[in-house]
Amino acid sequence: MSIYKDRKPINIAEARILAVDDEETLCRMVAILLNREGFHCDTAVNVDDALEMLEQRSYDLIVSDIMMPGKSGIDFLDIVSVRFPDTAMIMATAVDNRDTAITTLEKGAFGYVIKPFERNEIVISVINALERRRIVLEHDRYEKHLEQEVRDRTADIRAREEEIALRLISASGHRDEETGQHIKRIGLIGAVLAEKIGWKQERIDFMRIAGAMHDVGKIGIPDEILHKTGKLTPEEFEIIKTHTLIGGRILENSSIPLLEMARDIAIHHHEKWDGSGYPYGLRENEIPEAAQIIALTDVYDALSNDRVYRKAMPEQEVLAIMAAGKGSHFNPRLYDCFVNLLPEIHRILATHRDEEN
Repeated sequence: MSIYKDRKPINIAEARILAVDDEETLCRMVAILLNREGFHCDTAVNVDDALEMLEQRSYDLIVSDIMMPGKSGIDFLDIVSVRFPDTAMIMATAVDNRDTAITTLEKGAFGYVIKPFERNEIVISVINALERRRIVLEHDRYEKHLEQEVRDRTADIRAREEEIALRLISASGHRDEETGQHIKRIGLIGAVLAEKIGWKQERIDFMRIAGAMHDVGKIGIPDEILHKTGKLTPEEFEIIKTHTLIGGRILENSSIPLLEMARDIAIHHHEKWDGSGYPYGLRENEIPEAAQIIALTDVYDALSNDRVYRKAMPEQEVLAIMAAGKGSHFNPRLYDCFVNLLPEIHRILATHRDEEN
């Protein structure tokens, strides 16, 4: 269906026009002609006066001479196209020059007339320009409406994806005493770090949820190992390590970008920069960047808060341990960014404390 099916006719009584010409007599003549046709036409004798009038009220159309002292009509056209883009312009000149006409049209003029012009000629040019302006504005409104619909639908889809993810996180929270506020903090701190290194907003939003899903695979770890307060045996630790692969299997084969990122994080957040991590021993940029980010945030948050097997460490001790891992455990560039963000990270920690704290 055409977007112009129900277009309205031009309401001449409502159209405001500004005539601009340094020849004051000619400028008044244009205004008289247009006013007699039912338009409301004001006049200005130079570009500066015209700009002042445009600041004070809205005009639908400007009829401007090209050759004027000071700022020319071409200069005026350039200014109007930037500062008053909804205002149409017709250029008028006493010189019939094809190149000049083409230049004005390329710069956005809605018409071009040669002086002296007949009454019908200027009136027809004005009506045509106003009609074209109306169609352009109507099309712009339609495009903006479509863009808003796309944004609304995208937001709705993302909200559904996030609800699925949050329900999955909630399920894992019933198994692991380390989840709860911890998983929220991981996502929030990860999003802050992602923003710092220049990620686009969509991926930053994904990180907030996907980062919180880093330990979703612990839903498959036996309780007696997951909740053990003492030191794990080597065999038990090998079982704990499988939570990365379990998480990957839970999240695999999805075409949803949020869950694709969550899968990368779930599998690889225990990989280390020097290749000594698990499950695959990836090194440096073989490790997905999202997982590199969560490797930092997870270690920091785990050390900074109470766990079933130990108490929270002081900040200085936590940072000392992490500094020792720069270049071995952690991407050095990301580590430096992380340290620079500590004031913001402290605010997240303060807002999302564990209940027992």
